[in-house]
Amino acid sequence: MSEAANKKKDDLYQALKEAILTLDLRPGEDIDEARLSKEFGMSRTPLREVLRQLGSEGYLTLRRNRGARVSEMTHTGMRAFFLAAPMIYGMIMKLAAQNARPEQIAELKDVQCHFRKALKSGDVKERSQLNTRFHEITGQMAHNAYLLPSFRRLLIDHARISMTFYRPNDHTMAAHLTAAADQHDAIIDSIAAGDEAVALQLASDHWELSRGQIEQFVMPAGLDIPPGSFGHSQ
Repeated sequence: MSEAANKKKDDLYQALKEAILTLDLRPGEDIDEARLSKEFGMSRTPLREVLRQLGSEGYLTLRRNRGARVSEMTHTGMRAFFLAAPMIYGMIMKLAAQNARPEQIAELKDVQCHFRKALKSGDVKERSQLNTRFHEITGQMAHNAYLLPSFRRLLIDHARISMTFYRPNDHTMAAHLTAAADQHDAIIDSIAAGDEAVALQLASDHWELSRGQIEQFVMPAGLDIPPGSFGHSQ
């Protein structure tokens, strides 16, 4: 395949990924293959290769003879999300403190710098995307082929349900965003120091900071899951 063709595929992949994570494509929305084929100048075969890749990563659901649609976010799925998140985040941070390489720490610091700038600029999509990228890097730092796919799947829904969180509508929510940014700095320091215990505690603190805010937008009545369930303290 030519370099130009590969670039078109990568452009489509990145565009769909961003649209899904920022809710420009809503959960359950059908993918218009004809429109995408025309917009990106691609035939159906390479286009569907991109859709299959996104399907394997959890962004899309592929349906036989019915095309692809954006992965849905059901009540059952969200309950599973809230139960799994503290366990997975904690283990990722612990392994990151064990295994992070200097160039990964440098990249994490760079993303954090841009994240703080996005908090000042008020760009909601950029805030969410940079937060996701921050955590993607910690996942890469963990260097665990079994844990990383689950973590990446978790980040898809975390990004989507965090879109409102990154559009604070009161002083309390704005303060939470500042606290989240401060925790990012502390996470970087703990990983750079190789301090597994502190990284694990920060993972718990970071999750609990956003948990309540995120949950109220998923379901105002809550999901009947105690704070810290299945976290590192269990």
